[in-house]
Amino acid sequence: MKKITIAIDGFSSTGKSTLAKQLAKHLGYVYVDTGAMYRAVTYFAMQNGYIVTDFFDKESLINSLPFIELHFQFNAKLGFAEIYLNYVNVEAEIRTIAVSNFVSKVAEVSEVRAKLVEQQQAMGEGKGIVMDGRDIGTVVFPGAELKVFMTASAQTRAHRRFDELQSKGQNVSYEEVLNNVEERDYIDTHRDDSPLRKAHNAIEIDNSYLTREEQFYAVLELVNEVTKTL
Repeated sequence: MKKITIAIDGFSSTGKSTLAKQLAKHLGYVYVDTGAMYRAVTYFAMQNGYIVTDFFDKESLINSLPFIELHFQFNAKLGFAEIYLNYVNVEAEIRTIAVSNFVSKVAEVSEVRAKLVEQQQAMGEGKGIVMDGRDIGTVVFPGAELKVFMTASAQTRAHRRFDELQSKGQNVSYEEVLNNVEERDYIDTHRDDSPLRKAHNAIEIDNSYLTREEQFYAVLELVNEVTKTL
């Protein structure tokens, strides 16, 4: 079966990464979590004092971009690749609410996007890749054979994210998570450079009332339909 490029875009906490991992494992494809890349750059900015509440030194972050090295390394025990920032595993560190509060602001920076998009496009040159993010079908891989756009209500997504953070022992309130989801939605859809939007030929999936299994098989059917036509 001919391999294709699968682009999964959508709002935060819609389960894009979970779906992408399932598809990649089932199909034997490479999975790239672009959100982790932006989170890693955000974590770098936080560690260096470039971004805090009510302050963002964009110029210093831009000047530091040549010194930021990102790569993924497969973890056999977990079954997916973890992200490394300057050769240090930061998979756990980037999944906090603190990073979530700043990541959309960092992702707005055109120089950051340019650096990461270039890396993402290089990763997908050989097809057989599943990539999720905000601009995969519109900017990174506009020619992807299958584009999926995922959505759900802000309240549903906040509940999912809240439960996930609670399970990891993070002390956050539902209201804090909901505010974060709504703020990220606004920033992601209103930024000047590569705003979050549904590609004209993307298939929208509202998973507010879908289980992970139902969602997986629905998209897997789309993959099969596309590959049959190649």
